[in-house]
Amino acid sequence: MKVSVIIAVYNDVEALHLIFHSLETQTYKDFEVVVAEDGDSSEVKHFLESCLDVFSFNIIHTSQKDDGVRKSKSQNNGIRAASGSYIIFIDGDCLLYAKFIENHLVLSAEKDIITGRRVNVGPKYSSLLREKKISSQWLENNFFKKYFDIKKDAQEERHTEEGFTIKPNGFLHKLMKKIRKRPVPLLGCNMSMYKSALLDINGFNEDLGNLAMASDTDLEWRFRGFGYKIISAKFIANQFHLY
Repeated sequence: MKVSVIIAVYNDVEALHLIFHSLETQTYKDFEVVVAEDGDSSEVKHFLESCLDVFSFNIIHTSQKDDGVRKSKSQNNGIRAASGSYIIFIDGDCLLYAKFIENHLVLSAEKDIITGRRVNVGPKYSSLLREKKISSQWLENNFFKKYFDIKKDAQEERHTEEGFTIKPNGFLHKLMKKIRKRPVPLLGCNMSMYKSALLDINGFNEDLGNLAMASDTDLEWRFRGFGYKIISAKFIANQFHLY
């Protein structure tokens, strides 16, 4: 199945380069990347042109006039440009675990909206990543060993433990689903669904402007209203969120 990974971007070319490297290591290969830019930066354009023969995946670029925060509009641009039947949304400062796409697909179903979580990386590890002294793949592979240092670096941020991984549909995952009581909130920087689901709710609500709820909470309300279920990919579809 063809997957479109839509990345919401605003000017941070350095982080986008790191995301591309994390995409290059994905275990699932049948995907394209849609860079949905909330703006029209020459720096982003020139960077993407330089990537054409560097990475193995196809890159599509959508842009719009830089006229304040219009993330929802840029994401709708990305949906229209996407050719995949399955869509994954991430933000332009989130680096992916190697099985990120694969595990979203393992959990996918026609009437399910999948949402993972993110590990908030502190200033020390974010600098190491941005300076390319370590990679997201290195951080993933060494997460258990470096956990307490990563947690300390994250300072007041919570949920560092969400960097640990479990097998989708394995024993621990089935146990977690059995004992989970509260509904799972949708997280806009780590969510996926069939494109048909987005067409059902008519995409993102651009009238909400720069309200944070436009990226996830509003979508969740409308998905639930159309009979879709929100399914957790916690500990399964993981990502690192740069400081």
